[in-house]
Amino acid sequence: MTTPRDPASGTSSDLASGTSSAPASGTSPDPASGINGQADPAPGATAPDPASGTAVPIRVLLADDQTLVRAAFAMLVSSARDMDVVGQAGTGREAVELARTARADLVVMDIRMPDLDGIEATRRIAADEDLADVRVLVLTTYDTDEHIVEALRAGASGFLVKDTRPAELLDAIRTVAAGESLLSPGPTARLIARVLRLPDAPPPGVPAPAALGVLSERERQVLALVARGLNNAEAAQALGLSPLTTKTHVSRIMGKLGARDRAQLVIAAYESGLVTPSRS
Repeated sequence: MTTPRDPASGTSSDLASGTSSAPASGTSPDPASGINGQADPAPGATAPDPASGTAVPIRVLLADDQTLVRAAFAMLVSSARDMDVVGQAGTGREAVELARTARADLVVMDIRMPDLDGIEATRRIAADEDLADVRVLVLTTYDTDEHIVEALRAGASGFLVKDTRPAELLDAIRTVAAGESLLSPGPTARLIARVLRLPDAPPPGVPAPAALGVLSERERQVLALVARGLNNAEAAQALGLSPLTTKTHVSRIMGKLGARDRAQLVIAAYESGLVTPSRS
Protein backbone atom coordinates (compact mmCIF):
# COMPACT_ATOMS: atom_id res chain seq x y z
CA MET A 1 0.00 0.00 0.00
CA THR A 2 1.37 3.44 -0.82
CA THR A 3 1.73 6.00 1.96
CA PRO A 4 -1.65 7.78 2.36
CA ARG A 5 -1.22 10.74 0.03
CA ASP A 6 -3.44 12.80 -2.17
CA PRO A 7 -2.52 11.70 -5.71
CA ALA A 8 -3.61 15.02 -7.19
CA SER A 9 -1.92 17.45 -4.81
CA GLY A 10 0.90 15.34 -3.43
CA THR A 11 -0.10 16.35 0.08
CA SER A 12 -0.52 13.82 2.84
CA SER A 13 -3.93 12.23 3.21
CA ASP A 14 -5.86 12.88 6.41
CA LEU A 15 -6.36 9.16 7.05
CA ALA A 16 -3.79 9.21 9.82
CA SER A 17 -4.97 12.46 11.37
CA GLY A 18 -8.43 11.25 12.27
CA THR A 19 -10.01 14.52 11.13
CA SER A 20 -13.00 14.65 8.85
CA SER A 21 -16.01 16.78 8.12
CA ALA A 22 -18.22 13.74 7.51
CA PRO A 23 -21.31 13.93 9.75
CA ALA A 24 -22.27 11.12 12.07
CA SER A 25 -25.57 9.36 11.60
CA GLY A 26 -27.45 6.25 12.80
CA THR A 27 -26.42 2.68 13.30
CA SER A 28 -25.15 0.41 10.56
CA PRO A 29 -27.79 -1.53 8.58
CA ASP A 30 -28.05 -5.28 8.11
CA PRO A 31 -26.81 -7.03 4.93
CA ALA A 32 -30.12 -6.59 3.12
CA SER A 33 -30.59 -2.93 3.91
CA GLY A 34 -28.72 -1.28 1.06
CA ILE A 35 -25.41 -1.05 -0.73
CA ASN A 36 -24.04 2.23 0.55
CA GLY A 37 -26.05 2.69 3.71
CA GLN A 38 -23.09 2.71 6.08
CA ALA A 39 -23.59 4.77 9.20
CA ASP A 40 -21.60 6.21 12.07
CA PRO A 41 -22.90 5.10 15.45
CA ALA A 42 -22.76 7.40 18.43
CA PRO A 43 -19.38 7.49 20.23
CA GLY A 44 -18.94 4.37 22.27
CA ALA A 45 -21.70 2.47 20.44
CA THR A 46 -20.73 -1.14 19.74
CA ALA A 47 -22.44 -4.35 18.79
CA PRO A 48 -24.15 -6.07 21.76
CA ASP A 49 -22.91 -9.44 22.95
CA PRO A 50 -25.86 -11.86 22.52
CA ALA A 51 -24.81 -13.73 25.66
CA SER A 52 -24.22 -10.88 28.09
CA GLY A 53 -25.96 -7.96 26.42
CA THR A 54 -22.81 -5.86 26.83
CA ALA A 55 -21.16 -3.92 24.00
CA VAL A 56 -18.38 -5.75 22.14
CA PRO A 57 -15.85 -3.75 20.10
CA ILE A 58 -15.20 -4.71 16.48
CA ARG A 59 -11.94 -6.68 16.34
CA VAL A 60 -9.93 -5.26 13.44
CA LEU A 61 -6.87 -6.78 11.77
CA LEU A 62 -4.74 -4.45 9.63
CA ALA A 63 -2.82 -5.96 6.70
CA ASP A 64 -0.32 -3.77 4.85
CA ASP A 65 3.32 -4.25 3.96
CA GLN A 66 4.37 -0.75 5.07
CA THR A 67 4.95 -0.40 8.81
CA LEU A 68 4.26 3.34 8.94
CA VAL A 69 1.00 2.96 7.04
CA ARG A 70 -0.14 0.21 9.40
CA ALA A 71 0.76 2.40 12.36
CA ALA A 72 -1.27 5.30 10.96
CA PHE A 73 -4.31 3.08 10.41
CA ALA A 74 -3.85 1.55 13.86
CA MET A 75 -3.94 4.99 15.48
CA LEU A 76 -7.10 5.88 13.59
CA VAL A 77 -8.93 2.64 14.31
CA SER A 78 -7.88 2.65 17.96
CA SER A 79 -9.32 6.16 18.32
CA ALA A 80 -12.81 4.74 17.73
CA ARG A 81 -14.43 3.55 20.94
CA ASP A 82 -16.26 0.73 19.18
CA MET A 83 -13.14 -0.83 17.63
CA ASP A 84 -10.01 -2.66 18.76
CA VAL A 85 -6.91 -3.38 16.68
CA VAL A 86 -6.16 -7.04 17.42
CA GLY A 87 -3.28 -7.55 15.01
CA GLN A 88 -1.11 -6.16 12.23
CA ALA A 89 0.15 -8.19 9.28
CA GLY A 90 2.90 -7.29 6.85
CA THR A 91 2.13 -10.04 4.33
CA GLY A 92 -0.93 -11.79 3.01
CA ARG A 93 0.15 -15.05 4.64
CA GLU A 94 0.43 -13.34 8.02
CA ALA A 95 -3.03 -11.84 7.47
CA VAL A 96 -4.56 -15.29 6.98
CA GLU A 97 -2.82 -16.67 10.06
CA LEU A 98 -3.71 -13.70 12.27
CA ALA A 99 -7.32 -13.69 11.09
CA ARG A 100 -7.56 -17.05 12.82
CA THR A 101 -5.33 -16.63 15.87
CA ALA A 102 -6.37 -13.07 16.73
CA ARG A 103 -10.06 -13.90 16.29
CA ALA A 104 -10.59 -10.88 14.07
CA ASP A 105 -14.04 -9.76 12.98
CA LEU A 106 -12.73 -7.81 10.00
CA VAL A 107 -9.52 -7.50 8.00
CA VAL A 108 -8.56 -4.21 6.35
CA MET A 109 -6.59 -5.69 3.46
CA ASP A 110 -4.09 -4.08 1.15
CA ILE A 111 -3.88 -5.71 -2.28
CA ARG A 112 -0.16 -5.40 -3.00
CA MET A 113 1.80 -7.33 -0.38
CA PRO A 114 4.78 -9.72 -0.49
CA ASP A 115 4.67 -13.49 0.00
CA LEU A 116 0.90 -13.62 -0.63
CA ASP A 117 -1.06 -10.74 -2.14
CA GLY A 118 -4.24 -9.38 -0.62
CA ILE A 119 -6.53 -11.00 -3.16
CA GLU A 120 -5.19 -14.51 -2.54
CA ALA A 121 -5.22 -13.87 1.20
CA THR A 122 -8.86 -12.82 0.92
CA ARG A 123 -9.64 -15.96 -1.08
CA ARG A 124 -8.11 -18.19 1.60
CA ILE A 125 -9.97 -16.44 4.40
CA ALA A 126 -13.28 -16.71 2.54
CA ALA A 127 -12.71 -20.40 1.79
CA ASP A 128 -11.89 -21.34 5.40
CA GLU A 129 -14.99 -22.54 7.25
CA ASP A 130 -13.40 -21.61 10.56
CA LEU A 131 -13.22 -18.00 9.33
CA ALA A 132 -16.76 -17.83 7.97
CA ASP A 133 -17.58 -14.81 10.14
CA VAL A 134 -14.47 -12.84 9.18
CA ARG A 135 -15.13 -10.00 6.73
CA VAL A 136 -12.57 -8.41 4.42
CA LEU A 137 -12.48 -4.75 3.45
CA VAL A 138 -10.02 -4.11 0.61
CA LEU A 139 -8.23 -0.81 0.10
CA THR A 140 -7.52 -0.06 -3.53
CA THR A 141 -7.28 2.69 -6.16
CA TYR A 142 -9.37 3.36 -9.26
CA ASP A 143 -6.28 2.98 -11.47
CA THR A 144 -6.35 -0.77 -10.81
CA ASP A 145 -9.97 -1.47 -11.71
CA GLU A 146 -9.52 -5.17 -12.33
CA HIS A 147 -8.37 -5.70 -8.75
CA ILE A 148 -11.74 -4.56 -7.42
CA VAL A 149 -13.62 -7.32 -9.20
CA GLU A 150 -10.90 -9.86 -8.38
CA ALA A 151 -11.24 -8.95 -4.70
CA LEU A 152 -15.03 -9.30 -4.80
CA ARG A 153 -14.74 -12.64 -6.55
CA ALA A 154 -12.23 -13.74 -3.93
CA GLY A 155 -14.75 -13.03 -1.17
CA ALA A 156 -14.19 -9.42 -0.09
CA SER A 157 -17.27 -7.71 1.26
CA GLY A 158 -16.26 -4.29 0.02
CA PHE A 159 -13.55 -1.90 -1.00
CA LEU A 160 -12.45 1.69 -0.49
CA VAL A 161 -10.01 3.94 -2.30
CA LYS A 162 -6.87 4.67 -0.33
CA ASP A 163 -7.38 8.42 -0.11
CA THR A 164 -10.75 8.12 1.66
CA ARG A 165 -11.45 10.33 4.67
CA PRO A 166 -10.78 8.91 8.15
CA ALA A 167 -14.44 8.95 9.18
CA GLU A 168 -15.37 7.14 5.96
CA LEU A 169 -12.89 4.36 6.70
CA LEU A 170 -14.32 3.93 10.20
CA ASP A 171 -17.84 3.91 8.76
CA ALA A 172 -16.76 1.30 6.22
CA ILE A 173 -15.36 -0.94 8.96
CA ARG A 174 -18.64 -0.71 10.88
CA THR A 175 -20.67 -1.37 7.75
CA VAL A 176 -18.74 -4.44 6.60
CA ALA A 177 -18.41 -5.84 10.13
CA ALA A 178 -22.21 -5.66 10.42
CA GLY A 179 -22.52 -7.95 7.39
CA GLU A 180 -23.21 -5.21 4.87
CA SER A 181 -21.31 -4.99 1.61
CA LEU A 182 -19.66 -1.69 0.76
CA LEU A 183 -20.22 -0.97 -2.91
CA SER A 184 -20.90 2.59 -3.91
CA PRO A 185 -23.63 3.00 -6.53
CA GLY A 186 -23.11 4.83 -9.81
CA PRO A 187 -19.40 4.82 -10.73
CA THR A 188 -18.69 1.59 -8.87
CA ALA A 189 -21.56 -0.28 -10.48
CA ARG A 190 -20.40 0.86 -13.92
CA LEU A 191 -16.83 -0.07 -13.01
CA ILE A 192 -17.86 -3.61 -12.10
CA ALA A 193 -19.90 -3.86 -15.29
CA ARG A 194 -16.90 -2.84 -17.42
CA VAL A 195 -14.37 -5.12 -15.79
CA LEU A 196 -16.39 -8.24 -15.04
CA ARG A 197 -16.24 -10.76 -17.89
CA LEU A 198 -18.88 -13.45 -18.15
CA PRO A 199 -16.58 -16.31 -19.32
CA ASP A 200 -14.69 -16.15 -16.01
CA ALA A 201 -15.74 -18.81 -13.52
CA PRO A 202 -17.27 -17.61 -10.26
CA PRO A 203 -15.22 -18.21 -7.11
CA PRO A 204 -16.13 -20.74 -4.46
CA GLY A 205 -19.01 -19.48 -2.35
CA VAL A 206 -20.52 -17.27 -5.03
CA PRO A 207 -23.92 -18.57 -6.23
CA ALA A 208 -23.70 -20.39 -9.55
CA PRO A 209 -25.59 -18.81 -12.49
CA ALA A 210 -28.01 -21.74 -12.64
CA ALA A 211 -29.08 -20.98 -9.07
CA LEU A 212 -30.97 -17.92 -10.28
CA GLY A 213 -33.65 -20.27 -11.54
CA VAL A 214 -35.04 -20.48 -8.00
CA LEU A 215 -35.86 -16.78 -8.01
CA SER A 216 -39.27 -15.35 -8.83
CA GLU A 217 -39.61 -12.78 -11.58
CA ARG A 218 -39.90 -9.99 -9.01
CA GLU A 219 -36.82 -11.23 -7.18
CA ARG A 220 -34.88 -11.24 -10.43
CA GLN A 221 -35.95 -7.65 -11.02
CA VAL A 222 -34.77 -6.66 -7.55
CA LEU A 223 -31.48 -8.52 -8.00
CA ALA A 224 -30.83 -6.73 -11.29
CA LEU A 225 -31.25 -3.36 -9.60
CA VAL A 226 -29.01 -4.38 -6.69
CA ALA A 227 -26.33 -5.39 -9.19
CA ARG A 228 -26.56 -1.99 -10.84
CA GLY A 229 -25.76 -0.27 -7.56
CA LEU A 230 -29.21 0.79 -6.34
CA ASN A 231 -29.96 0.73 -2.65
CA ASN A 232 -33.30 -0.50 -1.32
CA ALA A 233 -35.02 2.88 -1.43
CA GLU A 234 -33.93 3.47 -5.04
CA ALA A 235 -34.90 -0.05 -6.12
CA ALA A 236 -38.27 0.32 -4.39
CA GLN A 237 -38.95 3.54 -6.23
CA ALA A 238 -37.97 2.01 -9.57
CA LEU A 239 -40.33 -0.95 -9.03
CA GLY A 240 -43.16 0.87 -7.31
CA LEU A 241 -42.63 -1.04 -4.06
CA SER A 242 -42.11 -0.01 -0.46
CA PRO A 243 -38.51 -0.03 0.89
CA LEU A 244 -39.55 -2.66 3.46
CA THR A 245 -40.92 -4.95 0.74
CA THR A 246 -37.74 -4.48 -1.27
CA LYS A 247 -35.61 -5.29 1.78
CA THR A 248 -37.65 -8.46 2.28
CA HIS A 249 -37.04 -9.45 -1.35
CA VAL A 250 -33.28 -8.89 -0.94
CA SER A 251 -33.22 -11.03 2.20
CA ARG A 252 -35.07 -13.83 0.44
CA ILE A 253 -32.75 -13.63 -2.57
CA MET A 254 -29.72 -13.93 -0.31
CA GLY A 255 -31.28 -16.93 1.42
CA LYS A 256 -32.21 -18.69 -1.81
CA LEU A 257 -28.78 -18.15 -3.38
CA GLY A 258 -26.81 -18.82 -0.22
CA ALA A 259 -25.09 -15.45 -0.55
CA ARG A 260 -23.56 -13.99 2.61
CA ASP A 261 -23.71 -10.37 1.47
CA ARG A 262 -24.76 -8.08 -1.37
CA ALA A 263 -21.30 -8.18 -2.94
CA GLN A 264 -21.90 -11.84 -3.80
CA LEU A 265 -25.31 -10.94 -5.22
CA VAL A 266 -23.66 -8.42 -7.55
CA ILE A 267 -21.17 -11.00 -8.81
CA ALA A 268 -23.90 -13.64 -9.24
CA ALA A 269 -26.05 -11.25 -11.27
CA TYR A 270 -23.24 -10.52 -13.71
CA GLU A 271 -21.94 -14.08 -13.86
CA SER A 272 -25.43 -15.35 -14.71
CA GLY A 273 -25.99 -12.80 -17.45
CA LEU A 274 -28.96 -11.31 -15.62
CA VAL A 275 -27.09 -8.01 -15.86
CA THR A 276 -24.69 -7.53 -18.75
CA PRO A 277 -21.46 -5.52 -18.65
CA SER A 278 -21.76 -1.97 -19.87
CA ARG A 279 -19.83 -0.99 -22.93
CA SER A 280 -19.43 2.60 -21.76
